Amino acid sequence: MSTERDEIAVVGAGLAGCLLACFLARRGYRVALYERRPDPRTGRVERGRSINLALSERGLDALRRIGLDTQVMSDALPMRGRMIHPVAGQPQFQSYSASGDRAINSISRGALNNALLDAATALPGVRIAFDHRLVGLDPASGEMTFETPQGKVTETAPVVLGTDGAGSAVRGQLLAHGLLTESLDFLDYGYKELTIPPLGGDFALEPDALHIWPRGTSMMIALPNPDRSFTCTLFWPTHGTAAFASLGSPAAIERHFAEHYPDLIPLAPNLVDDYQHNPVGVLGTVRCTPWQVDGRVGLLGDAAHAIVPFYGQGANCAFEDVVELDRCLDESDDDWAVALPLFQRRRQDNVEAIARMALANFVEMRDKVASPLFQLGRRVEHALERALPGRYVSRYEMVSFSTTPYAEVVHRVRRQHQVLGAVAAGAAALLAGVAGAVLSRGRRR
Repeated sequence: MSTERDEIAVVGAGLAGCLLACFLARRGYRVALYERRPDPRTGRVERGRSINLALSERGLDALRRIGLDTQVMSDALPMRGRMIHPVAGQPQFQSYSASGDRAINSISRGALNNALLDAATALPGVRIAFDHRLVGLDPASGEMTFETPQGKVTETAPVVLGTDGAGSAVRGQLLAHGLLTESLDFLDYGYKELTIPPLGGDFALEPDALHIWPRGTSMMIALPNPDRSFTCTLFWPTHGTAAFASLGSPAAIERHFAEHYPDLIPLAPNLVDDYQHNPVGVLGTVRCTPWQVDGRVGLLGDAAHAIVPFYGQGANCAFEDVVELDRCLDESDDDWAVALPLFQRRRQDNVEAIARMALANFVEMRDKVASPLFQLGRRVEHALERALPGRYVSRYEMVSFSTTPYAEVVHRVRRQHQVLGAVAAGAAALLAGVAGAVLSRGRRR
């Protein structure tokens, strides 16, 4: 357990950092949260950078542990499935669960971050310093150097935890000291946000679904907001004739959307302005090892293992990191030199599993969801779940509606497919045998 002298430094007051501060304060630690941005509760949000979150069971489990789930869910909108928008024809709904009543939850990243900031700063022993950009870190001493509007300041902590996202300054400092290796695997795709405003004071699309416009080499999604708008995100190639830069003029933008997303045109009056002025974000997977140095400096969430957003698990996975670290501190009697290596051993295979599943789900959402064969497969899968409750569970159900470790999800899905393959092969052999016997009797007659 911490002493009165302990003040743990958490660099990055985003979702994971604020949640971590809450968990640490609950353990009796004093916490200093450092954030390079101004206070987002009073500042202006950067245009086109929201990407709504799909909060599911792993994230909700973490929030329940500190009593924040009810408050957060008051601003969330449940999405029970995917609404597939073809170029021509009517949208088609695909339920996420076999029962049809389970949902992932659309929530604004900003609203969730603000709720967690409020919760963290309301706890005794938590202080937060905004406009503090980490520019130096001595891993051996815990001395940190920050650039602030007033100039450089130096702080020291016995334990420094980096929760500062995919572009982590803490990870960068450890890399500069030669204490870890990293790999950055960027997709040849970027993202850009658009907005569908309310229509006549109500939602312009069905609000209980995640809307997808799959277009083979690209796609668009839309998630509902409490103000009855939708946040749309384009996922397009960054190079080639179908890239973001290939549409220069308002006329070209309008022509392209009229051809590929015709049902969006009457719903998005600010389409051209959003397209021309909202930035293009990058998408990629970050891997590094180790995640900690000598029990004094550690990485959590995207700072250690950023993934692409196509399974809606980035924030959920980071929240699960916090829960696991809390568990490791319990088991190690708050010995950070034991807890941080244990945390990495427990989590590394799991985060690699979800990183791979997220990449695979991009292909599914972009290329497969509109396929009749894929849709038939989902109906068969849901039928198996209803016929074999608890024994057959789809990958999506386990990832989104349970806290089954991600690596275990991969193994279980593989075993289920092996069993089904064996059953199908046995059935085929039996049918072939019966058919052969019938034919043989027919010949003897």
